[in-house]
Amino acid sequence: MRGKGNFELVKAYLDDMDMAITEEDVENELVVVDNEDEGIKSMIIDCEEPIVIIEQLIMKVRPDDADFFKRLLQMNRELVHGAFVLDETGEMLLFRDTLQLENLDYNELEGSVKSLSLAMSEYGAELLTHAAV
Repeated sequence: MRGKGNFELVKAYLDDMDMAITEEDVENELVVVDNEDEGIKSMIIDCEEPIVIIEQLIMKVRPDDADFFKRLLQMNRELVHGAFVLDETGEMLLFRDTLQLENLDYNELEGSVKSLSLAMSEYGAELLTHAAV
C-alpha cells in the first residue's frame, strides 16, 4: 500500500466500523469521523505517510493540576492502545494513537478506536471532574 491507496483503505475500514465521515480533506489525507454509539465525536484520522494519526479531543483541563496529570499517566498504563496526551498549550486533553500505514489492517485500526471507547467508559466520569470550566 502506498499513498492514496492507504487513505482509501483507511476510509474503507472506517466505513466498515460504521464511522460517519463528517469532514474530509483529500489533499491532506485527513478525515473527521463520528460514531456516537462508541462515544466518538469529531475524531481526526490523519494519514501522514508512514503513519496514521488518530486524535480525539476530550476536554479542556486546568494546566496547573499536577495530581491530575499524574493520574493521567496512571490511566495511560491501563490503556490497550493509544494514550491521553496534552496539546502544545497544555490546556486540551486528547486521546492519541499512531499506527504504521504500511501493514495496517482492520483489526489494528478498530482496536485503536475501541480503546478510546473503553477508556471513556472506564475513566470518563473521573476525567470530567478535572475539566476546566
